[in-house]
Amino acid sequence: MTASTKPEIVQTGPLMAYAADQLKARFTVHELWKAPDRAALLREVADRVRGVAAGGGHNRVDGALFDALPKVEVISSFGVGYDHVDAAEAGRRGLVVTNTPDVLTDEVADLALGLLIATVRQLPQVDRYLREGKWLQGNYPLTTSLRGRKVGIVGLGRIGKAVAQRIEAFGLPVVYHGRSRQADVAYRYYPSLVDMAADVDTLISVAPGGASTHHIINAEVLKALGPNGILVNVGRGTVVDEQALIKALKDKTILSAGLDVFEDEPRVPAELIAIEHAVLLPHVGSASVHTREAMGQLLVDNLVSWFDGKGPLSPVSETPWKKA
Repeated sequence: MTASTKPEIVQTGPLMAYAADQLKARFTVHELWKAPDRAALLREVADRVRGVAAGGGHNRVDGALFDALPKVEVISSFGVGYDHVDAAEAGRRGLVVTNTPDVLTDEVADLALGLLIATVRQLPQVDRYLREGKWLQGNYPLTTSLRGRKVGIVGLGRIGKAVAQRIEAFGLPVVYHGRSRQADVAYRYYPSLVDMAADVDTLISVAPGGASTHHIINAEVLKALGPNGILVNVGRGTVVDEQALIKALKDKTILSAGLDVFEDEPRVPAELIAIEHAVLLPHVGSASVHTREAMGQLLVDNLVSWFDGKGPLSPVSETPWKKA
């Protein structure tokens, strides 16, 4: 395949070299995020570009970009969450959108459990205690425990189910809240998130972003969770009302929080950073070399499969594509 016959795509943000090099081998790639004048680049390639690789940075892929690239057929997005892509609008236009599910499920579920344990047992704080020489002055205060806790999962998708399996392995009961009851799931279902929060002392959110989940974990939910309550969020930051959470942590409405995601990444409120008993991570749920390479590979494979005439490998639910 010569350069002149390669399909042309726009890449909206950076990817690991592992995936970026494969894209450049198979496609003529226009790196939008590097362009000094993005509008000018889009005008230049508008009649030739047929695909979009929605890379890192979660730059918006929406109607404005579709208008600028009228020949686009497919958008291959990096990550299981795709709220940075207007998939509904793409679907209305007959465009295919893909994401990278499954390959990151175990990694994010592992981190969710690690973050839960780190929050419950205050592992970052204990580590600092030793490094600062305070052990010489006495033992670290006793912490709370996982023992006796009941866990409610918000969003029982692929990752949520993997989290639930791990929670069960720790000997803890699991319940869940989502848009609807899942017929093939034995865990108790709560149609009301407030009711579930009142019945558990640990919430783990794996819910996707978007308008339907915006701030569903709010002051009312946190109050219901109670003073022994712990919130862990590895889904999307927008699911949690961050200001309500800060207040709940300051007022001891809940006990603590472990967060891997935030409302306005990478900007984290100074008030939240100042809360010593919260555990905060910079959105690293899938951030291992192994998993990020697998995610990048699936992004590439979706584009290759599409342009080879085989259809998408992992189309999202809004995409108008039916498997043969």
